Amino acid sequence: MFIPSRVLGRGPGPAPSNKIAVGIIGCGNMGTGDLQDYLKDDRVQVVAVCDVNKQSGGYWDNAFAGREPARMIAEWTYGADKRSGVYKGCAAYEDFRELLARKDIDAVSTAVPDHWHAIAAVEAAKSGKDIYGQKPLALTIAQGRAIADAVKKYNRVFQCGSQQRSDARFRKACELVRNGRIGKVHTVRCGLPGGTPDFSKAARRKATEPVPEGFNYDFWLGPAPEAPYSPARCHCNFRWILDYSGGQITDWGGHHPDIAQWGLGMDESGPVEIKNAKGEWAKDPLYNTAVQYYFEAIYENGVKLIVSNKERGGVTFEGADGWVWVNRGAIDANPKSLLTEQAGADDIHLYKSDDHHRNFIDCVISRKQTIAPAETAHRSITIAHLGNIALRLGRDLKWDPKAERFTDDASADAMISRPMRAPWKIEV
Repeated sequence: MFIPSRVLGRGPGPAPSNKIAVGIIGCGNMGTGDLQDYLKDDRVQVVAVCDVNKQSGGYWDNAFAGREPARMIAEWTYGADKRSGVYKGCAAYEDFRELLARKDIDAVSTAVPDHWHAIAAVEAAKSGKDIYGQKPLALTIAQGRAIADAVKKYNRVFQCGSQQRSDARFRKACELVRNGRIGKVHTVRCGLPGGTPDFSKAARRKATEPVPEGFNYDFWLGPAPEAPYSPARCHCNFRWILDYSGGQITDWGGHHPDIAQWGLGMDESGPVEIKNAKGEWAKDPLYNTAVQYYFEAIYENGVKLIVSNKERGGVTFEGADGWVWVNRGAIDANPKSLLTEQAGADDIHLYKSDDHHRNFIDCVISRKQTIAPAETAHRSITIAHLGNIALRLGRDLKWDPKAERFTDDASADAMISRPMRAPWKIEV
């Protein structure tokens, strides 16, 4: 019998007993992508996957969606490292609570529809698991607060999937702003996508259909209102339905407005007003989120943050002495010399991470804070939620970021949270 040296702790990677045991909750497009990132990290052992969908079989234009394909990907990958080419050791669950009940799992990575984010994260924290949670952090402001409170209460490591914070260009732009290189900042512009992308065949199938075999649709609905099944309602298209998400505003609200908050040094606070909100709502039998939108978030120091699908894509910081613009794969500035400047020893140096998933595992091991912790993610996505509330009400709003309540506005306060379909609830 030959025993790999790493099993004895003498090989290139950690012994299996020293690896971080990870469970994957949600095995659609994002969840499967996250899974493949963890499989590349030799400090990790993916021991379980979970999804209410057994296997799509192409039903949602993705033959690799579902818990069985995810399990097979994990076992194929680990099997390739064995002389026999066979590995059997990744469990597959339909109910995430069974996965969370396992004492041998250290951390979970969740990529579920937005209306499930808070329940999954809070229950994971209560079960003693560290959490990587895909953005946007939560469906509502109240649910985001519950996640942040649970992570703090149970002393968990949390990483939100706002991966732009692990990109050198975004970090460079924010350091330029934080170190005063463009002078006093007066305006930040966040250009987000518009529309409701019908990019799949499933997105056009909006009529009621029989629930496919192997898909627990009632569990998928979970805390959301009861509704008839159609392929267009589920998978990635849930984003364009307000019962489950907030459209492009929240889908991208965990990205560019998050960078705006980072550059402004507002990670633990937020705006005090939402003004001039206007938009156009989808005219569709199923999709009902904003397809065109504009709103201004005003901070106490007078800085104006503009969020709109009409702005240049990315984030533009405008100051008294220049500007800097950054997007995925690109950065520009005026004056151009800013792009070659290096932060000095006495300058602000922002948290450096070059790999979002590895940063999470680094922090699971070290117990240090991640680059996108729950409180930070909550404050960032609150801007998107505030914008959606202002758009739906059609008026300006005053917001208290400390109390996380609107000022003398009961109807707006009522939209901070949502009712949940029984028996689901959040208890921190």
